[in-house]
Amino acid sequence: MSYTLMFYESQEDFEARTDPSRQQEYLAGWTHYVHALRQAGIVVFGSGLYAPETAATMKRRGGEMAVQDGPFPETKEQLGGIFVIDVPDIDTALEWAARGPVDTVEVRQNMPALKQSIDGN
Repeated sequence: MSYTLMFYESQEDFEARTDPSRQQEYLAGWTHYVHALRQAGIVVFGSGLYAPETAATMKRRGGEMAVQDGPFPETKEQLGGIFVIDVPDIDTALEWAARGPVDTVEVRQNMPALKQSIDGN
């Protein structure tokens, strides 16, 4: 079964990524975790995300899509990265989520890919 682990980070976490005095400690937790995932052979895909201030959000207003720069300001934590993993069940996905070096991880089962024949049937 395929699950997506969504890792949420605080503004402080995002700042630690580039702060020379905190970067090594920040990266150490992720390096250990990523290595464990890869050693287990369950990684389908994974990627960190740039800081929230680089984001753009599309929102439909009056039937038209408009770009809203940045994340919603009332949110204290932002999505910092994801891993798609292939594990037997939700319990195993939750076990891997709990090992992540952040305080908040959302786990969702992925929907199966839509299959469509070449002729459209």
